[in-house]
Amino acid sequence: REVTLLPRHWDWLNRQPGGASVALRKLVEDARRVNADRATVRASREAAYRFMSAIAGHLPGFEEASRALFAGEQARFDSLVASWPEDVRTHLHKLADASWSMA
Repeated sequence: REVTLLPRHWDWLNRQPGGASVALRKLVEDARRVNADRATVRASREAAYRFMSAIAGHLPGFEEASRALFAGEQARFDSLVASWPEDVRTHLHKLADASWSMA
């Protein structure tokens, strides 16, 4: 695998304890930890939206519910899907559950 960096980046990496490889591994792990919550929220919203589009795209309030989902507005989302069939709502809430953790 290849990584393209500027000379100043390589200089900094080579000055780190353990060298470039250790420094890059630490940077990647730190970034993964910092972004883990956002990635979980994004994945949850995308899964919920795909399900909504396929199963509930024709139901009343679909567009507004989609907007509320991506805006992180749980109360509004819940009220917009309240009239949808119970099995659709139940599965949708399971998919969207992690969407609200950072909202």
